Amino acid sequence: MMTPRQYRDTPVDVKLVLCALWITMLFVFAYVDIFGLYRADVLDAALDGKMAATPFTVDQVFLASTLIYILPSILMVVLTLVLRPRVNRNVNIVVSFLYMVSIIVSCIGETWVYYLLGSLIEVVLLVVIARAAWRWPSPTVASSLP
Repeated sequence: MMTPRQYRDTPVDVKLVLCALWITMLFVFAYVDIFGLYRADVLDAALDGKMAATPFTVDQVFLASTLIYILPSILMVVLTLVLRPRVNRNVNIVVSFLYMVSIIVSCIGETWVYYLLGSLIEVVLLVVIARAAWRWPSPTVASSLP
């Protein structure tokens, strides 16, 4: 009788987990915005240089502000790989919390299910990021030999 083959599960470094979570969150973020371009109200407003259902005009200031808003999450992809653990942990918790708040606020008054579902997934991913950072393993204390 043959026994099923056993595979060894290897632990994944917390930095790689956080990096992958930020990439996933950014994909959801981008696709929610891309899917919005199929909405007539969003497309019509964009053609008029406006943001649908908001008082914002699409101009240099708006686009620069939007870039500034999204840059921290983009930079988190690489920062999670290069920052020291203590700083990394704190930055991941703070940035994920700030994005959670901004995404929840952006849902106020929204009625499109795809947007609400995408925002929910983004918030869940950000909670997982904050939790993974919060639970960052402590450094092991090396025993000193006399």
